[in-house]
Amino acid sequence: MKSLAHLNKYLWQYKWYLVLGTLFTIISNLFGIIPAQVVRHALDLVQENLDQYALFKGFNSQAQIYERFAQAILVYGLLILAMALLKGFFLFLVRQTLIVMSRHIEYELKNEIYAHYQSLPLQFYRRNNTGDLMARISEDVSKVRMYLGPSIMYGLNLVTLFVMVIAYMLSVSPKLTLYVLLPLPVLSVSIFYVSTLVNKRSEAIQRDLSQLSTAAQEAFSGIRVLKAFVQEKAATARFAKNSESYREKSLSLTRVDSLFTPLIFLLVGLSNVLCVYVGGQEVIAGRLTPGNIAEFLIYVNMLAWPVTALGWTTSQTQRAAASQERINEFLREKTDLISTKNVEREIAGDVSFKNVHFEYPDSGIVALKNFSLEVQAGETVAILGSTGSGKSTVAALLTRMYDPSSGEIQVDGVPLPEYNLPSLRRQEGYVPQDVFLFSDSIANNVKFGKPEMPMEKIIQATKDADLYQNVVEFPEGFDTKLGERGVTLSGGQKQRLSIARAIARDPKILILDDCLSAVDTKTENAILNNLRGIMENRTSVIISHRVSSAKLADKIVFLDDGEIVEQGSHEELMAADGAYKELYEKQLQGEEV
Repeated sequence: MKSLAHLNKYLWQYKWYLVLGTLFTIISNLFGIIPAQVVRHALDLVQENLDQYALFKGFNSQAQIYERFAQAILVYGLLILAMALLKGFFLFLVRQTLIVMSRHIEYELKNEIYAHYQSLPLQFYRRNNTGDLMARISEDVSKVRMYLGPSIMYGLNLVTLFVMVIAYMLSVSPKLTLYVLLPLPVLSVSIFYVSTLVNKRSEAIQRDLSQLSTAAQEAFSGIRVLKAFVQEKAATARFAKNSESYREKSLSLTRVDSLFTPLIFLLVGLSNVLCVYVGGQEVIAGRLTPGNIAEFLIYVNMLAWPVTALGWTTSQTQRAAASQERINEFLREKTDLISTKNVEREIAGDVSFKNVHFEYPDSGIVALKNFSLEVQAGETVAILGSTGSGKSTVAALLTRMYDPSSGEIQVDGVPLPEYNLPSLRRQEGYVPQDVFLFSDSIANNVKFGKPEMPMEKIIQATKDADLYQNVVEFPEGFDTKLGERGVTLSGGQKQRLSIARAIARDPKILILDDCLSAVDTKTENAILNNLRGIMENRTSVIISHRVSSAKLADKIVFLDDGEIVEQGSHEELMAADGAYKELYEKQLQGEEV
């Protein structure tokens, strides 16, 4: 229950649902108990009237006795029917309070987890895979809801019914009560044991089902590669192996699950037998009436489900506690990317890196060493280098996805940690190396950073990114729906749409992280020429491994293994006859070939 204490704030928030649910549970059980007492009176009445009816055989009053007897039985029958209807109505209200409460809390908890996910730094997502994040916000929350809804509902029902029924049964006959209740604890423990086995095997089945789904998804997503390498049979064999494991565990679950109902019937039947046998002896001794036996039989069957639910509820609570602990594990994660002074202002675009050293906290890879760079507002700088030289790390630090291990980064003379983070990022346009597009229309992807953007700006952004002509050729134009991750577009179109998305929000600092790698030289030139006007009076950082992308740069920085090897203008670096000139000549020869 320690893990589930996190939910107490929500139980307090929706306390009136809980209070009313408890009240309705008590009332519904009250209307469930009264019919048993009515049955007792009815049976005792039947016995008395049958004796009187036999005594007055042959007299006219016998008909009158029968008439009064029939009327009384009708009243009792209507009373039982009324009690059943009232019980059903209040059970409906129980579900409308307790189950609705659990749905409200489920909604609040999912929103809390999702909002917390959004606040966590990038390194958190590098450590945890997407499937695990999804499982905690969906499957684990669903298990927690079972505790908040059905478990609390059945628990309240058990407590209130036990207090009311057992107290009355003891007042009638302590001896019969003891014998009747003997099998019920065994029933509860047995159900708990069976439920625990069912839960363990269900979780194993879910893991196998996840692997089965993953195998199928990977096969269908990579069908072209699979066919190209003639691996259909191997893929089918792997799928069959996973499927066989799933089948065996499903059959194992079915064998355990088949014990559930027979076990309930056996132990409840044993209670009924004891009730009739011991109660019969009490009737013979004159201490009870036949109506009491019928009443006790009804009580036994009333208690059977709550006692059965006790084992189930305990098992569900254990599962919920384990799931909530998994959720709490992520909720305890805190971001270190906090604002120290919460500065919110319009930036000009002066950027300064001062002796920045950065080591990725999760992998220990040193990406930048003693990196220093000054970029004036409105200036364009190109950062070149081979794969793994630390180019993209510069972009990640400038957008404050990470903080440097040592050194300082300033914008307009103010250290990045002092800025309000959303305010800073709203003034930056970032085109990532790995393009990600949403399964939405082209127009909505372009205006993603600024939802209120007018259509004119969307069109202009696609023209600047050399994408407009492609878009208008689509049957639905800007309303064209993209597939998952933009799969309906080519690699170059996806990169150009990503560029359009960044420049459409009119950023003060534009960061292009190797975003032209999937386009040819002609398209690259067209995009760079279009960007020439956009980059005026705007700080721009062009990150690339191709020297052709640096043609618009006022300053070029050449990185190798996280360190600045050379920096200067194109002419200065060519004159230096170093690594930049070597790369330039190699790529120039490649293009000529």
